[in-house]
Amino acid sequence: MKRYLGVFCLSLFLVSCDDIIGVPDISEKKVVVLAPTNNAILDTVAVVFTWEALEDAEMYHIQVAKPTFEDALQIVKDSLLTGTSFSTSLNTKSYEWRVRAENSGYNTKYTKQGFSIEE
Repeated sequence: MKRYLGVFCLSLFLVSCDDIIGVPDISEKKVVVLAPTNNAILDTVAVVFTWEALEDAEMYHIQVAKPTFEDALQIVKDSLLTGTSFSTSLNTKSYEWRVRAENSGYNTKYTKQGFSIEE
């Protein structure tokens, strides 16, 4: 009995928790964004960001930068959500937004889109 307990303890040490629990690896998947689409010009400051649900995702990380992430003057929104939409108000400017899916063990790469709000 002690021998079996020792083998079991050793196997737990050699196997990660994700392998035991079976957290799906979503790192190669991609979040499909719906709106605002790339290069969209919006005529309202009330913006609704939407994307398709990703199988095995537990939450989504959304960020909005102005004007872009590469030349960010400001990250204006940074949120973790369980749903597939996010509503906010923004000023008339150019923005870039990105979203990625996450679960307890993995995350996808960000999918990003640029848009602007004009009067």
